[in-house]
Amino acid sequence: MNVPDNLKYTNDHEWVLVEGDIATIGITDFAQGELGDIVYLDVTTVGEEIEQGEVFGTVEAVKTVSDLFMPLSGEVLEFNDLLENEPEKVNESPYEEGWVIKIKLSNVEEVNSLFSSETYKGLIGG
Repeated sequence: MNVPDNLKYTNDHEWVLVEGDIATIGITDFAQGELGDIVYLDVTTVGEEIEQGEVFGTVEAVKTVSDLFMPLSGEVLEFNDLLENEPEKVNESPYEEGWVIKIKLSNVEEVNSLFSSETYKGLIGG
């Protein structure tokens, strides 16, 4: 199971890369594996301020549809346009090409509530 040490994680299986006050968010390798083949991502929250824990979009796989939860409060700046036509990038490259959104953090302190890679590995049994 791929769980990069430089990222933070949530119990909802999102990953976060924080660079200053900008965070890149996606779903973990574990989550994409559980979902199966991803066929569509629906994110209509670009430009909106979303609170930590609120839904910012959905991911549709062959066997299910799941909500995507905001790991940190902030304004959604960008959706990964590549996923419009190639949602399978989330399966193929969850931490690189398959990122989902970028946000401008409104409360950097919330980063402290996220899991380290070691804690997340324990959560998923890795």
